[in-house]
Amino acid sequence: MLTVASIKGVMPAIPTPVNADDTINVAATQALLRFLLKQGIDGVLPLGGTGEYGALSRAQRARMIELTAAEVKGSVPVIAGVLDPGYHDAIGSGRELAAAGADGLLVLTPYYTNPTQAGIRDYFLRYADESPVPILIYEIPYRTRIAIAPEVLHELSRHERIIGMKACNTDMWHFLRTMAGVDDSFAVLSGEDTLFPLHLAAGARGGIIVTASLLPTAWQQVYQLARAGKTAEAIALHRSLIPLMNLAFAETNPGPMKAVMDLIGVNAPEMLAPLVPPAADLASRLRDELQKQLAIFEAPRAA
Repeated sequence: MLTVASIKGVMPAIPTPVNADDTINVAATQALLRFLLKQGIDGVLPLGGTGEYGALSRAQRARMIELTAAEVKGSVPVIAGVLDPGYHDAIGSGRELAAAGADGLLVLTPYYTNPTQAGIRDYFLRYADESPVPILIYEIPYRTRIAIAPEVLHELSRHERIIGMKACNTDMWHFLRTMAGVDDSFAVLSGEDTLFPLHLAAGARGGIIVTASLLPTAWQQVYQLARAGKTAEAIALHRSLIPLMNLAFAETNPGPMKAVMDLIGVNAPEMLAPLVPPAADLASRLRDELQKQLAIFEAPRAA
């Protein structure tokens, strides 16, 4: 069973390698997970937005979790994203992904219907009561167009089966107010590559980081520096990753990342509709930047 103590460190949000027919590319998925495990990641998050959740069939989502759990073999937590907008689809998907091997579920704020804060609170309480595994809240208002009030997060954090959240609200004041009142049994994870060291300094226990799929060692070093209280050094190292982040997010994620993952032994550039491969110039510039960063951070670990 997933516990708060196991939710920490660097957990890459991984893309879903697919074939031309929109099915999971098994060999590429295994290669990605083996690369990340070799680099000492603390957990893995398949089927988030980076994993193109909404573009996959339910059968292929379950297949991705089966493959991930089989490769990980319980060595690190597998937390599956659940991004459905309606309760019944979301709880149904969660049950399927838990049965496929997910240790926990990252459940997105319900969107499109514009619920009140009371509606959001009741949604997560009901989900936690009915979920077969513990859940984390996924708050990302620049995608859902609705934020969860810090006071609601404080209340939800006291539910024994809501054990954490992925914080993607880029408002640092909102983050600080959230951290000021959540329960000690609730693990807040940064969900923003761009704010990771600041979130750690403010109390996050780790992060679900997109570009950690490309460069896990660099992000682990940022984490270790921040956890050691060396905030200025963590920020300086993070600053060196800004060119990579600028390029990786210049077009909709995970398009740019998928175009260069062959550099880490994962050859699966295909995208799922409605996303398309990135512009050739962007892919070329990201390839050059990633090669530079891999030479600094990953080559010594691979040797």
